[in-house]
Amino acid sequence: MIGRINGTLIEKLPPTICVDVNGVGYDLEVPMSTLYDLPEIGGKVALYTHLAVREDAHVLYGFLRADERLAFRTLIKVSGIGARTALAILSGMSSTELANAITQEDASLLVKIPGIGAKTAARLLLELKGKFTATTNTAEAQTPSAKSDILNALIALGYSEKESMNVVKNISADISVSDGIRQALQLLAK
Repeated sequence: MIGRINGTLIEKLPPTICVDVNGVGYDLEVPMSTLYDLPEIGGKVALYTHLAVREDAHVLYGFLRADERLAFRTLIKVSGIGARTALAILSGMSSTELANAITQEDASLLVKIPGIGAKTAARLLLELKGKFTATTNTAEAQTPSAKSDILNALIALGYSEKESMNVVKNISADISVSDGIRQALQLLAK
């Protein structure tokens, strides 16, 4: 499996790009969020990848951030969601926004994405409810922080994940866990 490539960007034909790695050009399909953040043609690029082996093709998908690749892999496990639809979702919203939409069970955010109707949005919310938040909860998924510990503590105390996340957003990132829990409890009491 090809997990990451590092090379020179030689072509951009949305949603496909080509990256030259030591004389070999790799075609990758990327979400628009990745495409917009790529350097100009001739620039150096490093991408996390997912290789899909199908009966008729081997397709390489590229992502600038590991959390995007993880969200993509999580999405394609949902029945009825293929790679193209997963790319469309990640083109329409960041992996953090997607995690928040799933956590808050907000189908209205999902149906704004072209190709996602009410039934597909409901299926995504249902099938990703526990899985998605465990893998790509928010920015805290990449590096454990006090905020993720505070969030887990509030959930353990019986608060819903939705209200806990809303409170944790308003807490400073550099606060200690114990002070953060106290502050969160005060905010919840209001």
